[in-house]
Amino acid sequence: MESPDVESIRKDFPILSTKTSHGKQLVYLDSAATSQKPVQVIDAVSDYYRTYNANIHRGLYDISARATEEYRRSKELVAEFISAGSYNEIVYTRNTTESINLVALSWAERNMKKGDVILTTQMEHHSNIVPWQMLARRKGAVLEYAKLKGNAVLDMEDYGKKLEKRPRLVAFTHVSNVLGTVNDAKKLTEMAHDAGATVVIDAAQSVPHMEIDVGRIGCDFMAFSSHKMLGPAGIGVLYGKEDILEKMEPLFGGGDMIRSVRFDSCTWNELPWKFEAGTSNVEGGIGLGAAVEYLDRIGISRIRQHEIDMTRYALGRLDGLDGVAVYGIGKKDMTDSNRAGVVSFNIKGAHAHDVAEIFNSEGIAIRAGHHCAMPLVNEVLGEPSVARMSFYLYTKKEEVDKAIEAIAKVRKVLRLEDAR
Repeated sequence: MESPDVESIRKDFPILSTKTSHGKQLVYLDSAATSQKPVQVIDAVSDYYRTYNANIHRGLYDISARATEEYRRSKELVAEFISAGSYNEIVYTRNTTESINLVALSWAERNMKKGDVILTTQMEHHSNIVPWQMLARRKGAVLEYAKLKGNAVLDMEDYGKKLEKRPRLVAFTHVSNVLGTVNDAKKLTEMAHDAGATVVIDAAQSVPHMEIDVGRIGCDFMAFSSHKMLGPAGIGVLYGKEDILEKMEPLFGGGDMIRSVRFDSCTWNELPWKFEAGTSNVEGGIGLGAAVEYLDRIGISRIRQHEIDMTRYALGRLDGLDGVAVYGIGKKDMTDSNRAGVVSFNIKGAHAHDVAEIFNSEGIAIRAGHHCAMPLVNEVLGEPSVARMSFYLYTKKEEVDKAIEAIAKVRKVLRLEDAR
């Protein structure tokens, strides 16, 4: 498949032409943390504020009607983007974290009991661990973790054995934000359903980068964030099967999530609005809709192919560098389906934070730390922190080259030549 025209794409992202405080051209390699925004998204949000800023579902005047329509339309775009049945299955939240917590506090709170098993994995982001730890404490449930194999991929044998415990709920990440490992979401979901579990998928690192069909995957819930897919921050998505959402109680009470209120009772609004209490993040929804349109125009499959090419190239450049440890699936074992555009590494003798600081002096933005996955980084990888490069549709090979060159500077500044 032909890769997208990266140079043309980059013209849509104003920040990529800026210089850092060190006078260097910005090299942005932290898209797994948050993506940059194209002018099409920036303009969509600005246009809302400039020309039809109004609350939705409340006004009978023109600009309110337009805001309501554009907000609703954004849900239709998101539903189509992930092949959901309808926008009734698209609930807007603040982010992936809130989406997962909504499932924990609404569905799981009412459907789980003492002794029930919750199964997740050792490669999870804190967002897909902490809510389940809290739930387990409240309900007296048992939290289990499927192990990793070779510290890179899910151990399917162990996952299968854990499913023999008949978990009530299974929650797993589609793509690891540290390892870049792409899990077979469809297979994991089918196995979990066969064991009688309800399935929650953290798709924060997959929806922005690859074609997603929730119907084909078959999951019950899927969570992801706008800011990682070219959209504004402060808005996330919870996909839920319509029949499940219908039976769930809303988490928050107030305006807009009700159909009627009396002094002694109330009834809920229809889906998806019963889960969206109060004034909505209208500009966030509109910006997310514009982001989805942009991704559709470029082509998500082409974006995925470009990221595969960037990842292979980066792993090839890192391969064989003395004193550099790379985590996750290596280049020789990488396929077009098992690795995403996330490359975590460490330089022998250097703390990841020092690596990131020196990279920054060269204008290169990377992430360093535990990446909100402390159990994985500290307990599985056995590292206090790791450095991470992550790619998106606007990443160039030349930027990867600059990152490789920066590794040499790290060694020079920290006097690590002897560590080679």
